[in-house]
Amino acid sequence: MSSLQLEASPIISSRDELAQWLEAGNKPAADWRIGTEHEKFSFNSRTLMPIQYEGEIGVRRLLEEMASRFDWIPVMEGANIIGLEAESGEIGGNISLEPGGQFELSGAPLSSIHKTCEEVHRHLKQAQEIGGDLGIGFLGLGFSPKWSLAETPRMPKGRYDVMSSYMPKVGSLGLDMMYRTTTVQVNLDFSNEADMVKKLRVSLALQPIATALFANSPFKEGKPNGFLSYRSQIWKDTDSDRTGMLPFVFEEGMGFERYVDYALDVPMYFVYRDGRYIDVAGLSFKDFMAGKLEALPGERPSLDDWSNHLTTIFPEVRLKRFLEMRGADGGSWRNLCALPAFWVGLLYDQSALDSAYELIREWSADERQKLRDDVPHLALKASIRGRSVLEISRDLIDLSRQGLKNRNRLDTLCNDESLFLSPLENIVASGRTQAEELLDRYENEWQGDIDHLFRDYAF
Repeated sequence: MSSLQLEASPIISSRDELAQWLEAGNKPAADWRIGTEHEKFSFNSRTLMPIQYEGEIGVRRLLEEMASRFDWIPVMEGANIIGLEAESGEIGGNISLEPGGQFELSGAPLSSIHKTCEEVHRHLKQAQEIGGDLGIGFLGLGFSPKWSLAETPRMPKGRYDVMSSYMPKVGSLGLDMMYRTTTVQVNLDFSNEADMVKKLRVSLALQPIATALFANSPFKEGKPNGFLSYRSQIWKDTDSDRTGMLPFVFEEGMGFERYVDYALDVPMYFVYRDGRYIDVAGLSFKDFMAGKLEALPGERPSLDDWSNHLTTIFPEVRLKRFLEMRGADGGSWRNLCALPAFWVGLLYDQSALDSAYELIREWSADERQKLRDDVPHLALKASIRGRSVLEISRDLIDLSRQGLKNRNRLDTLCNDESLFLSPLENIVASGRTQAEELLDRYENEWQGDIDHLFRDYAF
């Protein structure tokens, strides 16, 4: 059984150590890995309502059954099981709970998308087996399609209590982000500072393209919400101090130290000590480094505190010891491997990366921001510099396909990783996002009854 208590890590003595901590993520290309995370809503298969933490059809029971039947180790916070860790082995990662009970697999760092998909399929089959026995279903969608915020449960995790108290002070939709959204993300490596900067610039500029391709959140409380990616729209009014397109990344002098300066200015949420989360929301990490936190007088942060702080920053692409692509809505089974395929093809092949950089190199900060602002509503119909997102998406998928072919990572049938792009190829061929497909079915086949979504699109 595991807990959240961390072993003591070194106390930070200078700003340079923070940049060095990030720089320690540098890896030679041969060691680059792919880490995929995906969240999904869990619901009572009979009532179509979200499952609570406690109860026979509840989150605790779901986690306990997974630990009992499969190779998972419980992660505890006090008396509550709040996650699962894989036993040693390449494929596994961990399972965690988002604030509203969204069920997340954070995959292990793997060498190919073939292995990523093997991991995803194994996880979903386990969830289906136990969910079927307990009467729990799982739904991949970017925003909760039916339940109000009041109907959504809250998981017993200390960090979420701190965040829930702070969010309404800095934005009107932060609680919706926490409790009613899901995403699929991919974490990718870099070889050195220059490689990190180039990949960060490309992925930030192109993150709205991924948002459009994976747009899948058109409903709110049983009705269309006016957006194709409402999840993406929500992030615009969550907390401007820790979200957004990071214009400074495109400025001269960008590097690990510049990101440290940005992260130091992002207000803190909490400090984790002795099994509990201490609320320091809104206070400065700089003050923490100076020993000036009122809740911890004289105490200075460790590198674990720095690592925790970085997880509370939510830009469109996040830098830790890897780059985390954060723009996509949660989605259906077929799309969970398409996101890592898209980004690996673009960022892990030098020719594709160079071509993608040339595509975005002249885009201004205002143009990038306008694209980000337009995509939640327009998706593939948004445009930049006279070109639609649909046109740009076709070019990027071609680049990604060639990048994946150049990687030449083959499965047992000698297929390369480009086969995982097929859902995106279907989207650009049709010119319709999954959100638009759902809206069409809602208006016609389902005749305005959102309950069909849980039957037709559940995992």
